Amino acid sequence: MRWSIAAGKDKTVAERLPLTLRTYWRLAAAAAPLAPVLLSRRLSRGKEHPARVGERRGETAAARPDGPIVWVHGASVGEMLAAMQLIERLRAEGFAVLVTSGTVTSAQLAQQRLSAGVIHQFVPLDSPPFIARFLDHWRPSLALFVESDLWPNLIVESATRRVPMIIVNGRVSERSYNRWRYLPGTIGSLLDRFDLCLAQSAADGERLNNLGAPRVSVTGNLKLDMPAPPADAQKLGALRAALDGRIVFAAASTHPGEESAAIEAHRRLKTLFPNLLTILVPRHPERGAGVVESASAAGLSVVMRSRGQLPGKAVDIYVADTLGELGIIYRVAPIVFMGGSLIDHGGQNPIEPVKLGAAVLHGPHVWNFAEIYGALDDAQGAQEVADVSRLTVRVGSLLKDAKERSRLVTAAQQTVAALGGALDLTLSAIEPYLLQLRLEQRQSDA
Repeated sequence: MRWSIAAGKDKTVAERLPLTLRTYWRLAAAAAPLAPVLLSRRLSRGKEHPARVGERRGETAAARPDGPIVWVHGASVGEMLAAMQLIERLRAEGFAVLVTSGTVTSAQLAQQRLSAGVIHQFVPLDSPPFIARFLDHWRPSLALFVESDLWPNLIVESATRRVPMIIVNGRVSERSYNRWRYLPGTIGSLLDRFDLCLAQSAADGERLNNLGAPRVSVTGNLKLDMPAPPADAQKLGALRAALDGRIVFAAASTHPGEESAAIEAHRRLKTLFPNLLTILVPRHPERGAGVVESASAAGLSVVMRSRGQLPGKAVDIYVADTLGELGIIYRVAPIVFMGGSLIDHGGQNPIEPVKLGAAVLHGPHVWNFAEIYGALDDAQGAQEVADVSRLTVRVGSLLKDAKERSRLVTAAQQTVAALGGALDLTLSAIEPYLLQLRLEQRQSDA
């Protein structure tokens, strides 16, 4: 059954939708002819893959595999990383898996990390004709939406076609919750279409329940079960050789304003630690050139990894403006400041540096990962720095005191280990749906 107001079909479904969703549907349908303009603009800004723009209109050259297919959708890199182990477990159990996301960086990650046989596609723009084309081709048997990337037309059309949908690793920040409370009918209508919502934490579960989600269960945060990020052995060896015993501090997944704080911290620390190298990893690699300009303006020597450069002995700042190499950076940096937290962004995931033995510092704005940072801070497994002065003091202290650094790392790793287990709980929760797919496959093969 297809939801198509324009064609006069499924009027009962449409009439049950709130006015906001009916209006959104009409606007999205009317805007479909403008998609080439939007996609062309995004292409010029590097936000679309030149050879795969058709996927944003629901077009694809990829064949649908036979049998049931599990569709896993996440917005970008963070959601894909969270779902990586779940995807691999589904593949190990013999299921065909389709993964969708919306960013070029997530597509690159999929190419690097997903096992053979997992199909990646860009999620179509949330316009009815593109959604219909996508679902007509792929005909998913089960849809797993990771965290909180909820596109209204995608959800409603999938539900109308009776695709079972489950939110996994569900998250609703306090900020998002307060916004959605002004539109209870809209969010309630979307969440009510999900068969099951698996929340990261009790707080997320309560918010989802209050917003109208049915059958909410708390299964924990899949990111806590993520393995440490891999590192290319040859590239890691080359960087270690270039460092030649230097002391290293890294600021990872940084946003505008945070690089300048790390640069200023380096400038202040340089007199005490003349052998210090600061590695800056901007969240968006295309900002690398701007970071270089900031470091140069501060009178510091700087080189860029994207240009194939390695940090010589005279280099102060190393801008690691590449994708998929945090596993290398975390292995050479004993102290890591996690970005997105000195500014009002909500913080970035600290689990990877913890698993690789780095002492973690962060700013006060960590609401995206409030439970994790709260647990780490309570266990003295991470430390908060409110500004550049505190960042400078804490980095200096940890550079001087290896024992304090070791205590921080041990407490953090014990905390992360204690909070794990979400992957098994998630698989247990979705097992009845997987069992149904197995039965359908057997009936089809018979």
